[in-house]
Amino acid sequence: MTYCVAMRLEEGLVFVSDSRTNAGVDHIAIFRKLHRFGVRGERIIVLQTAGNLATSQAVITRLQHQIQSNAERNLHNVATLFEAAEIVGECMAHEIQHVTGLAQSNEYDFSSSILIGGQIKGEPPELYSIYPQGNFIAATIDTPYFQIGESKYGKPILDRALNYHTPLDKALRCALISFDSTIRSNVSVGTPLDLIVYRANQFNLPEGRRLYDTDPYFSMIRQQWSDGLRSTMTNLPQPPDDYWR
Repeated sequence: MTYCVAMRLEEGLVFVSDSRTNAGVDHIAIFRKLHRFGVRGERIIVLQTAGNLATSQAVITRLQHQIQSNAERNLHNVATLFEAAEIVGECMAHEIQHVTGLAQSNEYDFSSSILIGGQIKGEPPELYSIYPQGNFIAATIDTPYFQIGESKYGKPILDRALNYHTPLDKALRCALISFDSTIRSNVSVGTPLDLIVYRANQFNLPEGRRLYDTDPYFSMIRQQWSDGLRSTMTNLPQPPDDYWR
């Protein structure tokens, strides 16, 4: 399984992805699901993938080949992130259609979902969620984040603590706590986590960071979050007697 979250905020963009894949309890592996493209000083584009691993890898490889061959339309020469999302959607729809045609039965799920975000010079930062069919939607001020994969455990934290005006440092903390809740509740999501934080209008290519369970900061906030929840629960007012009669 997978969990990825991406945020488009007033100050910039935050991307965090887990790296666990599994095909049954006896076949668990680590694969990177966060991929960075860009031209320093001119554009940064980040992709996050969930779903069928073979489909996701094929899409990323096709996008890389388009750049290397200087295709007429590729992630390094389109004028807008909307066009970049179109290219990714077209690649994904093509790959799914191709492998589905080769399959001898319909029992396999070849679908994949992709988040794409970034900024191209002259345009504001943008974030899109691309469906397996190749169409997509954009993040807005009212809906500043997207999730793909195992999203339900981490969503309540983001809904309560995050909005478009949230500073990047607080947004990253929200994302990491969202992952902690997901990891605790679903063994198919796990570390290491890959993250990239991009401040708007910088047009740099941040290397990002990989977080393991032993990362001091990640370990600290996970522990503080757990302790804080237990403390808050203990200090909540006792329910009235008629609640349990």
